Amino acid sequence: MISTENLSALATAGGKVIGSDGTKIGSIGQVYAEDDTGEPTWVTVKTGLFGTHESFVPLDTATQDGNDIVVTYTKDKVKDAPRVAPDGHLDPEEEDRLYTYYERAGAAAPTGTTTDRDTSTHQDARDRETTAGGTVGHDVSGPTTDDAMTRSEEQLHVGTEKQATGRARLRKYVTTENVTTTVPVEREEVRIEREPITDANRGAALDGPAISEEEHEVVLHEERPVVEKEAVPVERVRLDKETLTEQHTVNEEVRKENIDVDDDGRHAR
Repeated sequence: MISTENLSALATAGGKVIGSDGTKIGSIGQVYAEDDTGEPTWVTVKTGLFGTHESFVPLDTATQDGNDIVVTYTKDKVKDAPRVAPDGHLDPEEEDRLYTYYERAGAAAPTGTTTDRDTSTHQDARDRETTAGGTVGHDVSGPTTDDAMTRSEEQLHVGTEKQATGRARLRKYVTTENVTTTVPVEREEVRIEREPITDANRGAALDGPAISEEEHEVVLHEERPVVEKEAVPVERVRLDKETLTEQHTVNEEVRKENIDVDDDGRHAR
């Protein structure tokens, strides 16, 4: 039997528990000793994902190999051991279940030995536990519920929401520009007309003094451009909205659970 001092050193050194077939079962967890004698009787093996589960193994037939403990049981045997919480102390009933499972003589009975009747009773209870509800196998992380494991994953649901992105408004302001246009204008000019003396105009020509000074005046006129400005409506302007549809790519991470089969070194599926 390995001494208590050696077991403590092995646990501190990060030792492993090796099965009877040379397979690594897990790392050394806690050492349990008899309350009366202080002799080490059990060691827990950290198994499962990240060592979150601890299984009990008896030490009466274990040997030391360097920093490791070699037990006389296979990995499957240890992993299927009854579930007992590693809370630092084993109740007689818990220890009796373990002794029964490993087919070792235990101290749970008053005489210090396990009777055939007790062994049969506890074995029947264990058989009922592992086959409760007709399940195949049993849960190692809690009470056995069924023989299936639920795998869940996140699914991405994408929707839309409407939010204000900006404002548009009409604003009227005044600008000035030059306009050039051409308009026709009229003006009067003096034109001298001469006509000979004829019988028709002779009387008018001889009317008045023969020789005299005389003036005749004609008023001349001309047109000038006159500019007037008038404000007139030319068009109506309003704001309206239209809806356009475009494609937008959403990139987001989702989590999903994966389930692997741990088959002791054989290929996982």
